[in-house]
Amino acid sequence: MATGTVKWFNDKKGFGFISQDNGQDVFVHQTAIQGEGFRTLAEGDKVEFEVIKDQKGYKAAKVVKL
Repeated sequence: MATGTVKWFNDKKGFGFISQDNGQDVFVHQTAIQGEGFRTLAEGDKVEFEVIKDQKGYKAAKVVKL
């Protein structure tokens, strides 16, 4: 599992970016956020997640707020 800080997240569009502790940014979609109800993140939130590479690049999966 990787850790990082939410760089920004747009509630209306349902996506944003996480800055990994190693400096690389990864895309995050609201469907990757673990939990019940409305799934969102706020700038500065510390998170733990898995990094997955797809055809568009790196994205976060199984995102959990710390």
